Amino acid sequence: MKLTDLRGILQYIPQFRERTFVIGVDGAIVTDENFSNILMDIAVLRSLNIRIVLVHGASAQIRALGEGQGVKPSDLVGSGITDEATLQLALTAANRLTHEILEGLSANDLRAVCTNAVIAHPLGILHGVDHLFTGKVERVDVEMIQKLLDNSIIPILAPLGFDGDGKTYRVNSDSIAVAAAEALKATKLMFITNQDGIRVGQRVIRQMPVADLESVLAMQKSEVQPEMLSKAIHAVAACKAGVPRVHVINGSLEEGLLAEVFTNEGVGTLVYANDFQQIRRALKKDIRSILNLTKASVASEELVKRTRSSIEKQLGDYYVFEIDKNTVACVALHVYAEQKKGELAFLYVSPAHENQGIGRKLIQYVENKARELGLNELLTLSTQAFTYFQSKGGFTEGSPDDLPGGRREKYDQSGRNSKVLVKKLK
Repeated sequence: MKLTDLRGILQYIPQFRERTFVIGVDGAIVTDENFSNILMDIAVLRSLNIRIVLVHGASAQIRALGEGQGVKPSDLVGSGITDEATLQLALTAANRLTHEILEGLSANDLRAVCTNAVIAHPLGILHGVDHLFTGKVERVDVEMIQKLLDNSIIPILAPLGFDGDGKTYRVNSDSIAVAAAEALKATKLMFITNQDGIRVGQRVIRQMPVADLESVLAMQKSEVQPEMLSKAIHAVAACKAGVPRVHVINGSLEEGLLAEVFTNEGVGTLVYANDFQQIRRALKKDIRSILNLTKASVASEELVKRTRSSIEKQLGDYYVFEIDKNTVACVALHVYAEQKKGELAFLYVSPAHENQGIGRKLIQYVENKARELGLNELLTLSTQAFTYFQSKGGFTEGSPDDLPGGRREKYDQSGRNSKVLVKKLK
């Protein structure tokens, strides 16, 4: 691990310390060769005082058991009809998987218990069809789980529920994970599956507000990858129930869990319920981040070098783009009030966040600010990115004569021979 990697992790710790993450693991992942690495990642999270609740599925194991016994399961995922034979397969599969998870956690010196914290009732008769032993979560025993978490014990929730009479029901693990995350007011719900994320058509969604995903499910449901439909539906349900972030990642990726938690770009799909991204005016504490962010671009002479003191003197001109409270882009608007002109300057987006429309958002933000200030014209100077400003920002090529007097002098002294681009605001 590089020192920069460690620093990247450390910046997240204040946000996540003593917070609860609910991690839902598909049954197929528990038996994947990378699962031991996932357990080590969980050990890292626990070492940072992040409280973990594990929920696991069992559909892959139910299918395998059924084939071995010559029994065709009536349902694999816990949302269809569960007959008695399928319930017995589910009990055997869930118990085996829970035992494997307990063994793996023990190997990482982590304490854990399997619980009966999911209280369920029969799903009942839907559209005239009796769903037999399929259950629906009635509630989660929060008091039990919190006591375990308070004692540094990881609760394990199998895809089963229990009613007051001691009867057992097969319950969809995704719905259990959502119910647990809601009841525990979890900071994150993380689904670990064998897919790269939620795919719509040919594209894997990387980041999406819950309202947009809800719209996709309403208008383009057929385009959502069938294997990920349950994850998409339950991600929406979790966000609407108050869970701020839902992640869907591929469990076969080494260090995928840590990469999803401790990097802005992540490795899977992030569905978010509140302001995940924001543009705000830069503060004094942001100067170091701005300088570190733009260091490489300044070295390549794409951006003009700025010192800490020069930024501090004009701090009110600078804006940053944040993702989960981490600066990933910046821009400045320098105002020449007498000429009613503004200069869009120092636009930079981290390479890890390119091609996500962030640059266009910052350009539009600065343009809106300039209009609010009553400016007639917006200028920008560029040596390498001028085609970007023309195609994405609607700028046209001008000349140095378009620059205000004082700015023209600096232009001539720099020797950079930048192209001057202009956009009329009125």
